[in-house]
Amino acid sequence: MSDLQTYAKAVRVIKEAILRSQYRAASSANKEQLSLYYGIGCYVSKNSREGFWGKGAIESISQQLQKELPGLRGFSASNIKNMRSFYEEWSPVINRQPMADENKTLTAVSDSELNEQMLLIEIRQPMADEFNWADFVAIGFSHHIEIITKAKSLEARLFYIHESATRFWNKYVLRDYLKADLYNHRGTLPNNFTATMPSTKQALKAVNAFKDEYLLDFINVEELDTQDEDLNERVLEKSIVDNIKRFILTFGQDFIFVGDQYRLEVSGEEMFVDLLFFNRELNSLVAVELKSGKFRSSYLGQLSTYLSALDTYVRKPHENPAIGILLCRDMNQSFVEFAIRDYDKPMGVATYRATKDMPERLRNALPDIEELKKLL
Repeated sequence: MSDLQTYAKAVRVIKEAILRSQYRAASSANKEQLSLYYGIGCYVSKNSREGFWGKGAIESISQQLQKELPGLRGFSASNIKNMRSFYEEWSPVINRQPMADENKTLTAVSDSELNEQMLLIEIRQPMADEFNWADFVAIGFSHHIEIITKAKSLEARLFYIHESATRFWNKYVLRDYLKADLYNHRGTLPNNFTATMPSTKQALKAVNAFKDEYLLDFINVEELDTQDEDLNERVLEKSIVDNIKRFILTFGQDFIFVGDQYRLEVSGEEMFVDLLFFNRELNSLVAVELKSGKFRSSYLGQLSTYLSALDTYVRKPHENPAIGILLCRDMNQSFVEFAIRDYDKPMGVATYRATKDMPERLRNALPDIEELKKLL
């Protein structure tokens, strides 16, 4: 390993440690801030929606707070309204839990005192299994406001919260993905594109460029029934190369075939990429690694090494980093998503299916290839 590679690895390790440390510190601070804002939001909501506060009350309260606490930030009238929205949007999901001291006196106080105790709310984890509390308290209030303003379903909100927390998105990156409606356009291809690509726009293009499954109706599945994986993969590769035009039409019109068994050499060691393409829309080399059986996590390490070599020795200065697609017969999607998330090279995993793998009723519904050729 060269000095530059050693230093680059050290930078990645230290950067990851810094980000994780910041993540833990932010989680603790955010929980306190979110609890405060949730409590204020509850108090303001009850009084402005159901109580006697008149028009302009929030503006007056904000101005008075600024006078009594000079230098106070985050309590403009618009932000207090955001706190109210934060409470109103999440209160159906988050169970309101009173503080310890509140438990003792809750039944013995007047209505006005109870109203004030709304500010003592401590937000705690809901019981719903899909709700990741660590993610929720890891992101800042401004992130939450962006999410509840632009994402309306609970599923979409939880998706953006999780991505913001685990990908360390700043507010502006989050805003870009919300604007692009990533939740509804992310596809089902297991991938790490949003974490590894240089821009939001590039990641979204990649998400849309690949499918989670490809129908390769020219493959003779009977030839893939041997016990020799290497032989199976050579048969699969030969079938694709022999039908490369049809494969490209399946993959997408922006793909250009570069070659099969594309040779790479690193420090005297030879490697061979099964299929190498160039995608004009993505402006990236695309390495496709073929596997005749079920997904294995070790395949990602192999593909990642190919991408490193392509970026170092083949990629042109004006091109984006190379992308890897692992094409296998079968996969456990949840396991793939877990295995791929910590790699720093953009990769996705898809499956393929031959016509004979499909149920007979679906095979019969497919148009005849010869008839299609005549129409074209």
